[in-house]
Amino acid sequence: MSELQPDPAQPITPREIEESEQILIERQETYLNSLVKRLREPRIRHIIEPILAGQSLSDLPADDLRLALDLGLVRSGDGGGIVIANPIYREVIPTMLAYVTRAFLPQIAPTWLNADGTLNPDKLLDSFLTFWRQHGQPLLKSVHYHEIAPHIVLMAFLHRVVNGGGSLECEYGLGRGRTDLLVIWHYPGGVQRIVLELKVLRKSLAQTITEGLAQTLEYGEGCDADELHFVVFDRSKKPWSKKIFKRTRKHRGITIKVWGM
Repeated sequence: MSELQPDPAQPITPREIEESEQILIERQETYLNSLVKRLREPRIRHIIEPILAGQSLSDLPADDLRLALDLGLVRSGDGGGIVIANPIYREVIPTMLAYVTRAFLPQIAPTWLNADGTLNPDKLLDSFLTFWRQHGQPLLKSVHYHEIAPHIVLMAFLHRVVNGGGSLECEYGLGRGRTDLLVIWHYPGGVQRIVLELKVLRKSLAQTITEGLAQTLEYGEGCDADELHFVVFDRSKKPWSKKIFKRTRKHRGITIKVWGM
């Protein structure tokens, strides 16, 4: 942090904290390399993966849970249940899981920037959709966490987008089958806050969208988002023409864009 703000008399800004996190990750500090190795261990993956996917923790071997607790990766939540141990790990763990995938990403032309420097979320997700169709399946093979492999690929894509101009924050709805992403983008006139709620299709599409709209709005209101987007990944063997769509919905009077992938 001293490199970003060497004067101890000056306050540390949220953006400097975001930048320091990215510097640590890019440096591949020893403890982060150790963390990645731990995350790939099957015993740890069985604990961390359902948390990141927003699934319920059930039928877990007690020894595996005790190991994750002893390593300081998770803790007992204030309201019960198991959660990621601290805010830093909540950000670093998905970032590190996406690191290898991010390294394999091809060159991406930034077609999603407006003339005033703001992000255009529709163009951004259209670009990802094109990228997903072309490169998604090969990249999924580089992800150790198969249950949330599409989430990891999207996070890797978004990290490439926001690198140097913003940040990506993650939240996990434990037991609600969702992952919440908040894209924070800095531009000359201010800051954009764009919510992307992610789900893997497990129920009917209609039921998934109904639940997802309410959850997206709940998260968006909590972080004062400028735009709300709900992304549904269909991992079935249906043809692409049956999976891909873009719809605009209203929930409690608020516009939410729904993307099928």
